[in-house]
Amino acid sequence: MVAIKLPDGSVMDFDGNVSGLEIAEKISAGLAKNALAVRVNDKLQDLDTTITTDATVTIITTKDKEGLDILRHSCSHVMAEAVKELWPDVQVTIGPAIENGFYYDFSRKEPFTTEEFEKIEAKMHEIVKRDEKITRKVLPRNEAIAYFKSIGEHYKVELIEDLPETEVISLYSQGNFTDLCRGPHVPSTGKIGDAFKLMKVAGAYWRGDSSKEMLQRIYATAWASKKDLDAYLTMLEEAAKRDHRKLGKEMDLFHFEPEYAPGAVFWHEKGYRIYRKLIEYMRNRQEHNGYIEIETPRIMDRVLWETSGHWDKYGAHNYSGKTEDGKMFCVKPMNCPGSLLVYKQGIKSYRDLPLRMAEFGKVNRYEASGSLMGLMRVREFTQDDAHIFCTTEQMEEECITTLKLILDIYKDFGFEDVKIYLSTRPDSIYRIGSDEIWDLCENALANALTSHGYKYEINAGEGAFYGPKLEFILRDAIGREWQCGTIQVDMNLPQRFDISYIGEDGEKHQPVMLHRALFGSIERFLGILIENHAGKLPLWLSPEQVVVAPIVSEFDDYAVEVTNKLKAAGILARADLRNEKINYKVREHSLAKIPVIAVVGAKEKENGTVTVRRLGVEKQSIMSVDEFVKTLVEEAKMPHINE
Repeated sequence: MVAIKLPDGSVMDFDGNVSGLEIAEKISAGLAKNALAVRVNDKLQDLDTTITTDATVTIITTKDKEGLDILRHSCSHVMAEAVKELWPDVQVTIGPAIENGFYYDFSRKEPFTTEEFEKIEAKMHEIVKRDEKITRKVLPRNEAIAYFKSIGEHYKVELIEDLPETEVISLYSQGNFTDLCRGPHVPSTGKIGDAFKLMKVAGAYWRGDSSKEMLQRIYATAWASKKDLDAYLTMLEEAAKRDHRKLGKEMDLFHFEPEYAPGAVFWHEKGYRIYRKLIEYMRNRQEHNGYIEIETPRIMDRVLWETSGHWDKYGAHNYSGKTEDGKMFCVKPMNCPGSLLVYKQGIKSYRDLPLRMAEFGKVNRYEASGSLMGLMRVREFTQDDAHIFCTTEQMEEECITTLKLILDIYKDFGFEDVKIYLSTRPDSIYRIGSDEIWDLCENALANALTSHGYKYEINAGEGAFYGPKLEFILRDAIGREWQCGTIQVDMNLPQRFDISYIGEDGEKHQPVMLHRALFGSIERFLGILIENHAGKLPLWLSPEQVVVAPIVSEFDDYAVEVTNKLKAAGILARADLRNEKINYKVREHSLAKIPVIAVVGAKEKENGTVTVRRLGVEKQSIMSVDEFVKTLVEEAKMPHINE
């Protein structure tokens, strides 16, 4: 007798061994039809896996994230099979599922072209229609090596030879194609459906090593239905229009110099206005929530990073060098050690806590050239960092206070759909501190969430090396998700730096340290804002708020008069007095995403009015100059100013 416990808590009894498919069939015919794999206790397995003992079982479909990942990985095998059928001499390497799809790396003498995608896709559809059964077998190490040598797949041989002796060598076959793979996979190629599309081809070094040969990587996307695929492709089209790099150029905000300063931003006047406005906003919110602001050096002795543990964990990503006296200095990759040194100045009492210490700290981290992407991934950026020092008793309340603040701030920028992840302790080799400390810190974050009804998901093993963290994922206007702010609870760095406070008992105690970034980085958050709003930023955040454009030059004086009134009221305004037609000016300023264009001519001058064109609004309005100024002053107020 085998007892199978289902996710709803019910139990199904079977007379003997049972497969995932048989369990699905007993539940319902519809579930059996849609089933792709099975989770037995905590392990994902193929649907035909035989279950021999009592277990908790979940049937996996494409409605589950794991199901979609399995479908995508199985689709990568179908692509590899298609390529092998079309070009038998090609060698296959690896093909994992990734976000929104998959890729597969191939070794081929001639480069793949996008023109060949249609041929590959046609062959893939043919393989799906064949509905080839996908089967798993386990081979002894030597037999697996001999097999792949016999079919000329030398990359697979290398992979197997590098696996630990204890590793189970599993192969998956479909039709005449066999691949080295851990699995699991869908039961047959027919389960994949037709909702896939090849997207692009790129170069990729074998095993990510630049000293090894360059392979060809074909990227593709795959979904559970054609409807989902079409929605994704439409989103990509919209995303291309919103690309912050394209809009940044059109709006004259910033540029990059890959030759001289890869991964660093050259801010132009308008872009730097937005950058400063974000800092001004955050500074205002922090000052009214009990934060003090500090500034720490950008270059400090390597010893500091060794003490904190950052050098051991991330030394390869640090910018460092020796001075003439033989000392090794680092450009700071993060701000927390500097805050700890500030805290250590002078004796702290329990009455001084919580101490909320903020810093707009510029940091540098080396990122591979191929991973740099506009403002979204850079080597030099500014964090809206803060470190909160508190007692153990205050820890949970400070987590709650910070959590409320961060969600309120996101609302000010139009982000109300926020997903929260609780990232727990990494493997012991990747973290510092005792399990007791980690238990305490993880519980504080979990309690802060549950006590106030916040929904969250566990991101197992993804905490920082010194403590667990909350990660905040924003969903933008076209459905994309962006990881931004974090809250991290840390009882390890305070111990390493030997910081303390004097308690009510007159004895020394170690404070808890909360690491907190709300934007994450100013650069990345600005890039997300540009794309979320398609460049049409809220008036308070726009680097240029109003352009006053006379219809012909005889009304230049009136345009200047209106502009001066706007400027006097604190509005970022300018008069466009160029000798160009008004339609040309309007088109140009609309492309530059100027929120408001005020057109003036004979009637406007005579009546003391302006004709107002709003970006993205077809209908014009006529307003008196005083009403126009008053309206914009109110609209341009920074959210929560002086609150």
